[in-house]
Amino acid sequence: MSAKAISEQTGKEFLYKYICTAAAVQNRFCYANVTTETDWDRLTQEHPWLLTKSLVVKPDQLIKGRGKLGLVGINLDLQGVQDWVKTRLMKETMVAKAKGVLKNFLIEPFVEHTQDEEFYVCVYAAREGDYILFHHEGGVEVGDVDAKAQRLLVAVDDKLSEEQVMEKLLVHVGDEKKGVLASFIVGLFNLYEDLYFTYLEINPLVVTGDGVYVLDMAAKIDATADYICKAKWGDVEFPPPFGREAYPEEAYIADLDAKSGASLKLTLLNPRGRIWTMVAGGGASVVYSDTICDLGGVDELANYGEYSGAPSEQQTYDYAKTILSLITCEKHPQGKVLIIGGSIANFTNVAATFKGIVRAIKDYQGPLKEHEVTIFVRRGGPNYQEGLRVMGEVGKTTGIPIHVFGTETHMTAIVGMAMGHRPIPNQPPMDAHTANFLLNASSNAVTPASTRTASFSEPRAATEATHPKKSKTSFPAAKATTLFSRHTKSIVWGMQTRAVQGMLDFDYVCSRDEPSVAAMVYPFTGDHKQKFYWGHKEILLPVYKNMDDAMKKHSEVEVLISFASLRSAFDSTMETMQYAQIRTIAIIAEGIPEAQTRKMIKMADEKGVTIIGPATVGGIKPGCFKIGNTGGMLDNILASKLYRPGSVAYVSRSGGMSNELNNIISRTTDGVYEGVAIGGDRYPGSTFMDHVLRYQDTPGIKMIVVLGEIGGMEEYRICQGIREGRITKPVVCWCIGTCATMFSSEVQFGHAGACANQASETAVAKNQALRDAGAYVPKSFDELGDVIKTVYDELVADGIIVPAQEVPPPTVPMDYSWARELGLIRKPASFMTSICDERGQELIYAGMPITEVFKEEMGLGGVLGLLWFQRRLPRYACQFIEMCLMVTADHGPAVSGAHNTIVCARAGKDLISSLTSGLLTIGDRFGGALDAAAKQFSKAFDSGMLPMDFVNKMKKDGKLIMGIGHRVKSINNPDMRVQILKDFVKQNFPATQLLDYALNVEKITTSKKPNLILNVDGFIGVAFVDLLRTCGGFTRDEADEFVEIGALNGIFVLGRSMGFIGHYLDQKRLKQGLYRHPWDDISYVLPEHMSM
Repeated sequence: MSAKAISEQTGKEFLYKYICTAAAVQNRFCYANVTTETDWDRLTQEHPWLLTKSLVVKPDQLIKGRGKLGLVGINLDLQGVQDWVKTRLMKETMVAKAKGVLKNFLIEPFVEHTQDEEFYVCVYAAREGDYILFHHEGGVEVGDVDAKAQRLLVAVDDKLSEEQVMEKLLVHVGDEKKGVLASFIVGLFNLYEDLYFTYLEINPLVVTGDGVYVLDMAAKIDATADYICKAKWGDVEFPPPFGREAYPEEAYIADLDAKSGASLKLTLLNPRGRIWTMVAGGGASVVYSDTICDLGGVDELANYGEYSGAPSEQQTYDYAKTILSLITCEKHPQGKVLIIGGSIANFTNVAATFKGIVRAIKDYQGPLKEHEVTIFVRRGGPNYQEGLRVMGEVGKTTGIPIHVFGTETHMTAIVGMAMGHRPIPNQPPMDAHTANFLLNASSNAVTPASTRTASFSEPRAATEATHPKKSKTSFPAAKATTLFSRHTKSIVWGMQTRAVQGMLDFDYVCSRDEPSVAAMVYPFTGDHKQKFYWGHKEILLPVYKNMDDAMKKHSEVEVLISFASLRSAFDSTMETMQYAQIRTIAIIAEGIPEAQTRKMIKMADEKGVTIIGPATVGGIKPGCFKIGNTGGMLDNILASKLYRPGSVAYVSRSGGMSNELNNIISRTTDGVYEGVAIGGDRYPGSTFMDHVLRYQDTPGIKMIVVLGEIGGMEEYRICQGIREGRITKPVVCWCIGTCATMFSSEVQFGHAGACANQASETAVAKNQALRDAGAYVPKSFDELGDVIKTVYDELVADGIIVPAQEVPPPTVPMDYSWARELGLIRKPASFMTSICDERGQELIYAGMPITEVFKEEMGLGGVLGLLWFQRRLPRYACQFIEMCLMVTADHGPAVSGAHNTIVCARAGKDLISSLTSGLLTIGDRFGGALDAAAKQFSKAFDSGMLPMDFVNKMKKDGKLIMGIGHRVKSINNPDMRVQILKDFVKQNFPATQLLDYALNVEKITTSKKPNLILNVDGFIGVAFVDLLRTCGGFTRDEADEFVEIGALNGIFVLGRSMGFIGHYLDQKRLKQGLYRHPWDDISYVLPEHMSM
């Protein structure tokens, strides 16, 4: 959400820190906070004024009307404050319908004043600007300020002056206080704008001869502006509404949400309730809550929440396990139900998100069965059939009752099933598989409802066209009756290749002559071409770095679809509106600060541009044009008959619910003519009425469907339009959010604008007003489809809609990647790997998550064991590997590998080149003896050959014994590296048969020559064979295979790489110049035939 309430203490802190006014603001930062953990002695040390001043104390927990409720202690000394707090701290209190515990109090200095020194001031945001309310009488008995106060609108982008304040607001204030109040109010308004407040009320504001005192304050800030205001806000804590506790699970989900590009929300209403929800989509989550409450479940509804925006499998798992952990905290005598619902997704891969939920269900299967939890699932969208199949399978394998339904079932039907109000059908879902869009749509028998012809509305003769009634009304004509046609061209801002391909596939299936996307703009790359499919054919679309280049080269474009992030959407949209050719802009991003949105709306109104969004999926005009991901993938386009126009137009706030409307309308009428999701923000770029007026003036549209929402007053304009005769076509309307009036505390739903600030903004009030005005309003969302069908059938009976014969659309081939995702095809993989998997939320080494690697403190040796040997090796084995890396790390600059590295570094080469030149010297003569030694000694030992026989045979064959001999070290000058390793191996290895054999060989060779010792390469080689054979993790064949494929030489390569890098860095640090070998170290000789 955007507008979030802050505590009075936080609001005053912002005011005292940042207000800029000539008025003397008194008692700055004089406040103290009291909770159950407060140490009064320490508090008085930090705030010594508590001991000397008269005090005021009150709870700071978003409670309205504290004075009338007796929740303000006035003119008390410190002892009086302590006594007052003691009688109320942690006590349960009723405030309106909310029952909560008082646990946070604010102490401030008492301000002696008279009634005529109290004033009321409030600033709040509206679509057209910010309103300032001022009343010359403030305090507890201020009454209905909306009716009594002076009101001043500061339009978007306008500035407020002291002259305006004096002229418009201070008409009943004495001259002696006008200057102070005018300066303060201007400073307050500037603070309100600078810190992105959406609501700021001070009552009373006291003005005395000393200056201005802010006594009581209530405020909300636009939380989406955090990235702008972070430096001034700091870490803001948003307290829950009074009557609802702040739970750690809510904080955990809020943290997940903040770290994710998806949307994850959770509000606990009644943790002991038996009805739990896990709903996909901001609009759908409200609809499910409404239905539960409509069916009498308000007291048993445990939570409100939603997940949307294509969360990953891991994110969905984390969200689901949080819900399941809460469900299984406490048993309910009737058992519990979990409703996993959602509308038809536009772009979320349902099967992928369900994988996370399935993982969580498997993890909690024991507690879920113990708490007798029954699960009901209903979902649609990309790959939903696979998701439902997997969900059904987990029910069978775990024994948890899971009932699964798809798009053939009305969205909220599962609520009635879960609550026992309707029977649970036995037959499985019958809708076609996602892959069926490869076939002609006419073969899809389940798409049309059995009660209607699969058809669309024919265009009627001009003499029969329905024209709007001409009447004197307060409604202007819409900006443009037609936003999209079969020839509309667009530019897409952002590298959204999947959305663009979806648009092109829609264009193709609608039999458009040309693609609707002319170009893309992406400022983070240079100009280039991007490949897409047009039916079977590959085409190239230009991508521009600069908007100006795209506009100049594509003058036919009139629509911009912006996938810019919330941080860049404002700037890119304002830039776009500088080009007169653009008539429509769709802004997909969610979380744009409201102040920026209102500036975009103002410019759009001035330029005659229609904005759809922000926070929207877009809109669709069947047969003509679709915005981005609207309407979902091709299977849903065909199933909902969106490839050709019907007779019904709709407008909704929710993107997910717009797709649900596509489904409902296609099943109950001849289909959709046009549909727009205006977005869930408080101030959408275009309103319900903007689009309803367009639909009214479009002859092909015969009826209108509006899915309204709690919050705002826009639906009342529809009521007015119907009453005044501006809207004459049948309007079916339902406002979601009816459950809000049943909750004891305020709940902020998924959409930023879904919050009622007054009684008239509630969904219940708006539904009644629409009903009274003459709109067709169902009793609940459950009945919406029935009402739409009834109105449609009447229009057909009256001859207003004449069905026409259905024409099958052309087929579109399925993308290879999506077909593979659906499991419809298979192909041999180019690579196979079994050691690492980076595709999920967490990196996995040989089946072990990276977090477990660190948790178990496996170290480098343990990681090497996982990646090289695909085993979790014993602790001693990991230590031995690390010791081998340590002893082989370096052996001075004189050896060939280090020498090469140094020469290369001094030639000015980079690290990789220098390291590679050193590594390329490793072989049988330098460092590569580990594998060869292991092979030679193993072969001799395994064949039963005695050490003496082995030495004699190698001599007879003229071969060197690999791993024997050293240029410097000898039996009398032992290699301490070997000694260290030998001591460790003898102490920790279960058996050392091959090492013992090699040591016996050493005795024979050193008796002949003292430097023919078992060197470090030979020792590591034979000891590693013992490790592989005796650690218990490998069969004999597996151990021999690792030796055969060169794993042991890898130890030397890895270890010595550390030394080579050291030499490279050393030479660079010492700034050594190009190396040239000295002449006196080279023996120059003539060719042999010349010397003779």
